Amino acid sequence: MSKTTQFDAIVIGSGITGGWAAKELTEKGLKVLLLERGALVEHQKGYIHEFTPPWQAPNQGLPDRELDAHDYAVQSKIERGAYSWANRQYWINDRENPYEQVKPFRWHRTNVLGGRSLTWGRQSYRWGNDDFLANARDGHGNDWPIRYADLEPWYTHVEKFIGVSGQPEGLEHFPDGHYLPPMEMTALERALKERIEAKWRERRVTIGRVANLTVPHNGRGPCQNRNICNRGCSFGAYFSSLSSTLPAAQQTGRLTIRTDSVVEAIDIDPRTKKASGVRVIDAKSGERLTFKARIVFLCASTYGTLQVLLQSRSALHPNGIGNHSDQLGRHLIDHHGVAAFGEIKGFEDRNYKGRRPTGILIPRFRNVGGQDADADFTRGYGFQGGAMRDDWTNTAAMTDDFGADMKRNIARPGKWIAFLGAFGEQLPQAHNRVTLNDKKPGNFGLPQLSFDVAYGENERKMAVDAGKQAEQMLKAAGAERVQLIPVRTLPGVSIHEMGGARMGHNPAESVLNGHNQVHGVSNLFVTDGSAMASAGTVNPSLTYMALTVRAVDYAVAQFKAGKL
Repeated sequence: MSKTTQFDAIVIGSGITGGWAAKELTEKGLKVLLLERGALVEHQKGYIHEFTPPWQAPNQGLPDRELDAHDYAVQSKIERGAYSWANRQYWINDRENPYEQVKPFRWHRTNVLGGRSLTWGRQSYRWGNDDFLANARDGHGNDWPIRYADLEPWYTHVEKFIGVSGQPEGLEHFPDGHYLPPMEMTALERALKERIEAKWRERRVTIGRVANLTVPHNGRGPCQNRNICNRGCSFGAYFSSLSSTLPAAQQTGRLTIRTDSVVEAIDIDPRTKKASGVRVIDAKSGERLTFKARIVFLCASTYGTLQVLLQSRSALHPNGIGNHSDQLGRHLIDHHGVAAFGEIKGFEDRNYKGRRPTGILIPRFRNVGGQDADADFTRGYGFQGGAMRDDWTNTAAMTDDFGADMKRNIARPGKWIAFLGAFGEQLPQAHNRVTLNDKKPGNFGLPQLSFDVAYGENERKMAVDAGKQAEQMLKAAGAERVQLIPVRTLPGVSIHEMGGARMGHNPAESVLNGHNQVHGVSNLFVTDGSAMASAGTVNPSLTYMALTVRAVDYAVAQFKAGKL
């Protein structure tokens, strides 16, 4: 890196939103410094186990229980296999980076350039106007300062660049976008769609809208259907900062990347009341450095961002930047749920090829546009799931055979299993919050974050209803021995972390305005999940990206007009 410490803009964080902020700022002509607390990982070269088969892996690809229990006690518990021997190096060391749990809480975090854009599930959905109206309609949470129309062109801008495969459905509350050809449903999924939609005309079964390419796009190759995306993808077939936004930013010649840079605080000029720079601890040397800029974009992921804001204490902001009304760190939200699965017979002569990196989705159908008469809960949920055949690993684990009989049995396709998992909306509540515990220092001597978050009665009632609906739909589709299983029962498990620095009209009730500016600090923008004022029922990452590019467009216009 050059010795220059003065930039037009500083971006904190290199994940999904940080990468987008860097791309848009540099392409609009600004000189940008990107700060990442984690280690350097290069696209393609850095995916060290992308092509390593299990029989060549450490410990034969099995979990290292001692290592996971000591150094990755939280990260190794991630659902859906996002953490494994093949990508352990992406995740943060829990022993070295502790946090406090007043109530049980899972904080899943990476520690490399690209952040969780390397490991996310890539489900990419637009929010509908119902989602932005929900708080004002039922009184839970503060009113969003924007509506769907404000984000619609920015959703399109993002989709056209990242590449989202999917199927338009024409539902007002589940807006369509700009899609590449959809992935193919399995034979049983097509049957599920036909049977569920025939019984419930208001319900729709569609293929997951996913940021995996089905055709070549913007110089990136199509998905190989390996479903090992979280190792890293040299083909660039799924969207990540490393494969897409950061290379675009680097092509401008206006981006400087500094990894191993732990942000200690954002400085505020007491005269202008604007952000003047960012204080950094070098993770390798321990050296403290300060970088200056006229614009700061804070995109460190929800809890990382909240930690930086809370740590940035000064005479002007004694409780942290944006915390003048004690709103910072409050109203944390996530998705909760329950899942159902069952066996469906009659498709034994049907199969499929490859390992498709997405499933099916049933958009929200409860309390749409208002309150259903038979619903004893507020808001709603959607389902994600799939239908596939058991593979040899499950068959081998469940058989009593051995030798030739075992080989013969595991060589045959297994049973067809269908499952549906609910993603329910958590209501924003002031008591669900994160604070700093100055008495418990963590890594680099910085105070630990303390989580005091729990699901409430509304979430409990919603999960009960979701379980009943999932069971009814599977049985209507012909499933036998349907079972309900608890999933996403702890806050943080879904990794759809939101809130804490929510957007709003009133500075007394929010941290950010309608352009993602911190109230009272016009050149500080926050565009990751912490900005969210409600949780919706679909994955939020596409909305984070749309908020980011919209905020950059506004920030650059203000910058060029001399207002920042």
